[in-house]
Order: sequence, then C-alpha cells, then structure tokens
Amino acid sequence: MGVADLAEYPWDAVAPYAETARSHPDGIVDLSIGSPVDPTPPLIAAALAAATDAHAYPATLGTPPLREAIVDWFSRRRGVTGLTPAHVLPTIGSKELVALLPLLLGLGPGDVVVHPRAAYPTYEVGARLVDATPVAADDPEDWPEGTRLVWINSPGNPDGRVWDVPDLRRARERARQLGAVLVGDECYAELGWEAPWDARPIPSVLDPAVTGGDPAGVLSVYSLSKQSNLAGYRAAFLAGDRDIVARLLTARKHLGLMLPAPVQAAMTAALGDDRHVQEQKERYARRRAVLRPAVEAYGFRIDRSEAGLYLWATRDEDAWTSVARLAELGILSGPGHFYGPFHTRHIRLSLTASDERIAAAAARLRAAS
Repeated sequence: MGVADLAEYPWDAVAPYAETARSHPDGIVDLSIGSPVDPTPPLIAAALAAATDAHAYPATLGTPPLREAIVDWFSRRRGVTGLTPAHVLPTIGSKELVALLPLLLGLGPGDVVVHPRAAYPTYEVGARLVDATPVAADDPEDWPEGTRLVWINSPGNPDGRVWDVPDLRRARERARQLGAVLVGDECYAELGWEAPWDARPIPSVLDPAVTGGDPAGVLSVYSLSKQSNLAGYRAAFLAGDRDIVARLLTARKHLGLMLPAPVQAAMTAALGDDRHVQEQKERYARRRAVLRPAVEAYGFRIDRSEAGLYLWATRDEDAWTSVARLAELGILSGPGHFYGPFHTRHIRLSLTASDERIAAAAARLRAAS
C-alpha cells in the first residue's frame, strides 16, 4: 500500500453536519476536534521569539538543554527515573512519529502492529503504509504471534481509558514474549479527572514499577500540544530504549526530520514550567464540569472518560444519528466510526472550546432535554 492508496480523510465526512451546525442562530459550537483554543503561554512564546535567529541547521538529536529538560520532566512529572539524554529524542509533533514508526523500525509484510480497539486512525495508517497487518486488540492475551509493534494509548483517544501499573506490566511482559516493541502514546497524561487519576499521576509505560528500571523494548511518546497549547508548534518527543532511540535517530537524520531550532527552545521553556500546565488543566476541568452534566441530561451516557480531553458518549443509537441530532442544536461532534468498527454507537466530544462556547452548548442541551 502506498500513500495514493489511503482512504479519504475521515473528517471530510463531517462537513455536511458542520454546515448544519453553523446555521444555528447562535453559531456553531465545534467539539469535534481536539485542537486547543487557549493562548500559548507567554513564557513559551517569548522563548520561541528569542530563538528566531536560527541560521544554522537544527540538530535532529535536539539541543542539550532540550534533552536535559525532557529527562527532568519525565522524572519530575511522570516518576520515570534512570533516563539520560541518550534515551530521548524530539519529534515534529507526535502524529508523524505514530505514522512513521513502523517504517522507521523496519516493519513490513508479515509483521503485525497491534493498536487499541478504540483508536484514532493513524496507528492503522502507519501499519498499512509498510504493508504490515494492523490488529485491534486491548487484552495482551489477544496479541497474536508475529506482533512486532504494540501501541498503548493511555489516557486513550477517544475513550479516556487509563492503563494502571498492573495493566502496563502485563502488556510489557506479553510484548517481551512476542519480541515486540511496546509504545505508550501518552499525550493526555496531565489530564486526569476521576479517581484515582484526579489525585495522582497517570503512570507511564516507562514507570520503573512497569519496567523494573529496564526500558529495553519500551518507548513513550508525548506531545506538548494539549498541556501547553502548542499544537501549532508541532512539539513532541519520545523516550525509552536507548538502542531503539539510536536507530530512530539515524533514520530521522537521513530523512531530515529535524525539529526547528526555535521550537526546541520553546519546548525547553515549556517543560521547565509546571504552573501553566496546572492552569490549563483547571480550564479544562471547569469546561468538563459544565458540559458533562448537560450531555447526560440530554440522554447520553458517558463511558470511561476518566482522563484525557474528551467525553466518550452514547445514546445507544448509530453515531451518525447522534451527530445529526447535535448538529441541529449547533453542536458538532465526532462519530465513533472514525475510531474503529467497535464503537459505532459512540460520539466524541472535545473540551477544546472556549468557556463561552461550552456554556452555550450546555444551555442548548439543557433546553432540549
């Protein structure tokens, strides 16, 4: 399969519903895509601006301050100790890494790439680009022989599922049995809402309680898009098995996958400041507290959603019916069909709208209840 063989981009199918929602007298409330709407924190923007004299090629490896900042962040925020700068690597956002990792690892026909049953499409796209076989399976016992790459998404997009330490340990043990690389896609890890994740950090696949202090065969991928409102910066990184990181570094050098130098400076500033992350989490918490009860009052059931940036909701009807129903209220959502064939009766609602738009959505839902 080549790029020309990829299916149409799924979000194009939402366009007619977006048009309906825009016709609402009070305008559209777009809860369909998790694109941040809040300002980039000033200290990050200032760091970017100060680094704009970027006349030389940036280092694919990342600057020493950035790599040290990533190591320190993992220790401070995720409880992952024992990493060094040789264990980390910046990436141009996390989506390109998700899509390219099967290629960069040398996977091909006959290899299996496992991804969650509720998953955004890029895991499958990355597998199909190299003619590997994508398999949707959550239980490690269901991961088949021939698996060479396993994706875990915790907290999950779209469902907000969190893998606790025993879950992650089982996953790591099964991946080792199969000879597979285990990768945690963890970009929502700062957004825990319900017990116990409202009071303690969401565990990383690199947590020493998972790996025993040995990250061999394990990678973690993280993005600053959500925690720091940096989606437009394409600021992300991976960490883990230093031998795999070295292989990926070599491949990325050949491909010219270099993070711009000003973005590296901005990332360094972002990773060193916890205050703006807490402030952003508090914004999302307020919006969630307004939106969730209104969605439930309208007749939806919220499943999982204990962490992350979304509400995973169902009225036990086809998701497109729910999307159409909400579009009539001027609210745009994402159908579960986009996240695999197992959840076609769910919709995804994002918290990435302004306080005013979230309040407007809640008022419309309550008025129609």
